[in-house]
Amino acid sequence: MSLRVVLADDQDLVRAGFRVILGTEPDIEVVGEAGDGEQAVELVERLRPDVVLMDVQMPRVDGLEATRRVLGSGIDVKVVILTTFDREDYLFEALRAGASGFLLKNASPEDLVESVRVVARGDALLSPEVTRRVIARFTTPAVAAQTRPSELTDREFEVLVELARGVSNAEIAAALHLGETTVKTHVSRVLGKLGLRDRTHAVVYAYENGVVVPGGS
Repeated sequence: MSLRVVLADDQDLVRAGFRVILGTEPDIEVVGEAGDGEQAVELVERLRPDVVLMDVQMPRVDGLEATRRVLGSGIDVKVVILTTFDREDYLFEALRAGASGFLLKNASPEDLVESVRVVARGDALLSPEVTRRVIARFTTPAVAAQTRPSELTDREFEVLVELARGVSNAEIAAALHLGETTVKTHVSRVLGKLGLRDRTHAVVYAYENGVVVPGGS
């Protein structure tokens, strides 16, 4: 079955471009388009898509509030926020709202397509260009708290610290001298024990709970 996508952006040309790109993929179908956040919420409630590509700055209801409403309704949908580098505050607000990732508006067509597939299968969209800059803005990942969450083992805590850096499973495996399959298992356990949606939200948890220390450059 095709992945069903709703596009939410107040710029007609942006939506048209995204629609053309996604429309060439046999496993993706654009089922609706919204020009503002209120319309996006209505479309999601009516169409029940798999993924929403959500712009932030839209009239009537902005993309952050629309994301809160959509994900707070209990509908099983993934939200990717469309953003730019110069508004890093949007990213953390989007994460708190429950978004599964971010996509730059100047992303390549390949990245656009991949973002839909990545979040649809339950993974987070951790774009290094965005995520690492945001982590650097709000945290100093090299410094970990002395105490770990009681739910986690020592090894799981080490994995959480690495997740807070925004790195891949392969990079975690290299840093901790583990196999990638083992790392994947540890990541799943960390997310499960802490009640986190995905890897992106592990970053938010880490800086908000002292696993990494606020105050990066």
